[in-house]
Amino acid sequence: MRYEVSEAIPEDAKAIRKAVFVEEQGFHNEFDQTDDVSLHIVAYDGDDPAGVCRIFPDRGKTWTLGRVAVLKPYRGQHLGANLVGRAEETARSRGADRLTLHAQERVAGFYESLGYNDMGIHDQDEGCPHMWMDKPLTGSIGNEPEDQVS
Repeated sequence: MRYEVSEAIPEDAKAIRKAVFVEEQGFHNEFDQTDDVSLHIVAYDGDDPAGVCRIFPDRGKTWTLGRVAVLKPYRGQHLGANLVGRAEETARSRGADRLTLHAQERVAGFYESLGYNDMGIHDQDEGCPHMWMDKPLTGSIGNEPEDQVS
């Protein structure tokens, strides 16, 4: 997989999010002003877009991760975990020491397996149960990801 980080939302990111969140899951308010201030990470299998997420600075050294989506043919191959890891590396390399996310409750176990903790704030987003989770970004960065920023 190849990962690209962009400051503007790429068309490939829009297409993945539309397929997963709008067409598959039935959300309506998928795109928002946060897209304008986010870094968008797209995973590519060769030239084919496979997954996406976005991160943005929130409060001080806390950044927020969101819109993690993987197309059906790529599920079950750890691409979601790899995208989250790439997001963590990218945020850490830009000064973040903590990452928060607003997870659908049905996938909380996935994020828990990656070290995220329930912050105790549960709510609804378009009628879907969600919860806030966070993870400290501690330790060394290691090698910089070989992302292309455009």
